Formats: sequence, structure tokens, C-alpha cells
Amino acid sequence: MRTILLVGLLLAATVLTTSALAAPRVAVETSEGRFVIALDTEAAPETVENFLGYVASDTFEDTLFHRVVPGFVVQGGGYRDDFEPVETQDPVRNEADNGLSNERGTVAMARGQEPHSATSQFFINLTANPFLDHRNTTRRGWGYAVFGRVVEGMEVVDTIADSPTGAGGPFPRDVPLTPVVIESVERLDGDTGEKTDNQERQQP
Repeated sequence: MRTILLVGLLLAATVLTTSALAAPRVAVETSEGRFVIALDTEAAPETVENFLGYVASDTFEDTLFHRVVPGFVVQGGGYRDDFEPVETQDPVRNEADNGLSNERGTVAMARGQEPHSATSQFFINLTANPFLDHRNTTRRGWGYAVFGRVVEGMEVVDTIADSPTGAGGPFPRDVPLTPVVIESVERLDGDTGEKTDNQERQQP
């Protein structure tokens, strides 16, 4: 009986380890340093596919973290360093009902008032924000879809969060006075930390 239990535990551990290793990861290089996001393809497959599409097309290159609210979120992915909006694809379905919570270090999609309006903008939770989670399917209750987590370099995110802010571009507040630029977002190859080539990834 003990042997069967041990084998079962080993198999479960293997499945969990394999799943963790298989999770796509991206390296985000910013003017404040580098951090790595692990993407949850099981809980948020459509959201991850949407995000990786923007990664593959270099949409995030030279964009801003245009919204920084200490103790809440840092948000980016929508504006270039001159505050010109990025070109976006069709909105992605809101997968906030996937059971993932907006905990510290998680990455979620920003959106407008309509639940299924997210395109390229994302935010990183600086603290637990459970009020952003899915509660129901009403317009106010849909929540914000978590699709990944910062697994390396959260201290860089915290540094960004400490940026002095004020008015900038079309925004009256919460914009870093010294621009925080996303220099690149690159998918990592497996678990080696080696970057892959975006053009190769677009090949069939």
C-alpha cells in the first residue's frame, strides 16, 4: 500500500514539474531592469495566445508603463514612448472566470468598461487585489483575467512602482515623470533562459 502511495505521489510531482517547465515564459526588458513572466496556458489559453501574438509582432517594444499606482498596479502595453497608441488586434474573450486571483505578482489584462474589451494592455498586481477577481457574469462582476505571474525580478516591478508620478500625455495623473520604457518582450526558449527569434516563431 505504501509503495502504491509513493508511486502515486511521484507521478503527481512529475506532472506538476512538467507542467511548470512547459509554461511559456517571457523576459521583459525595461529601462529599470528585467523581469520574467510565466504564462498560464491551461487557465487562460486565449489570453496567453493573444499576449504572445503581441510579443511575436514586437508590439511592446518601446512602449511605456504609463500607469503606476503604488500599492495597487503598474500598467503598460498600450502606448509608445511618445504616447502614441499601439496598433491592436481584435479584443480577446475575458477569461477572468478561470479561478485565478489577482494576487501580488500576477499579471492580468487591462480593459475598458465592457468585460470582453481587452486588447494589448496588461497590469501587474503590486498587492492582492481580490476585488478585481471574477464574481459573476454581469458587466460589473466579470473581473480582470489573470494569465501569468512574475517569477523573476519582482524587485524590478517594485522599483517601477516607486517612480514619482504626475501628468503625462493624455493622462492627468499616475504617469511616471521619468518614462519607464519597455525596451523589449521576448519569449524564452524552454527553461534555459535563452531567447528565441520572433521571426522564427512566426513560421508554420
